[in-house]
Amino acid sequence: MAPRRHFLITAGRPQAFPWRDILAYLALMALMAWLLVRGTAGLGYSWHWYRVPEYLVQSREGRLVAGPLLQGLVVTLKISALSLVLAFVIGLVTALLRLSHSWLGRVLARGYLEIIRNTPLLVQLFFVYFVLAPILGIQAFASAVLALSLFEGAYASEIFRSGIVSVPRGQWEAARSLGLSPWQVYRLVIFPQALRWILPPLSGQGISLIKDSALVSTIAIYDLTMQGRAIISETYLVFEIWFLVAAIYLVLTLSLSVVVRQLEAHLRIG
Repeated sequence: MAPRRHFLITAGRPQAFPWRDILAYLALMALMAWLLVRGTAGLGYSWHWYRVPEYLVQSREGRLVAGPLLQGLVVTLKISALSLVLAFVIGLVTALLRLSHSWLGRVLARGYLEIIRNTPLLVQLFFVYFVLAPILGIQAFASAVLALSLFEGAYASEIFRSGIVSVPRGQWEAARSLGLSPWQVYRLVIFPQALRWILPPLSGQGISLIKDSALVSTIAIYDLTMQGRAIISETYLVFEIWFLVAAIYLVLTLSLSVVVRQLEAHLRIG
């Protein structure tokens, strides 16, 4: 009789705050800023940073209101949040269909993945807006959410599927031996174990979604990117506005990374 083996999962130690990485990042940003200043000096470009704050916050009748860039940021956050939730739902359903015993479900899921992953997001966005939107009777905002959700959901489905199949087969057999239904097996046994494996790549997919949301400006949605383009066309503050827009996107993605990293550490310790 083979000896019984016991597997223990040890909790990871909380990592120290990455001061060295932050300092290296700041040094790199300083170097890039210096190179940029040297490059624009050769072009004869005149900086006007003092005009930038009015496009973030404006004063009207003695009170502060959001400027066009902050208004566009709100639209970007709404689109990203709705698309993220819908993409995870689509990805999970697609992953379950691929793992199901239904031949039709596997064929539909596979066809969806191949179409979405082998065509550009911009083409999909135009197809949804110019072809599906008139048929479904939806506006540009809903079209943008639908296109982003379908695109990101295809990649999220592979993340969900890899996390589910990574759970040892013994866990499936033990759950079924307890008389659990398929839904209870997934909810009580499989998903809690797969979560710690799929969380890091899912966070990366969420960051990609935030950056990809800049493409919705091509269908006349006044998100952060579209507001930046409108300001530049009026003021010709090309470098100032684009750098500010890039900095806002950077803050969004870094904030999401920090939140996910803390959640991941919490799951590891738990």
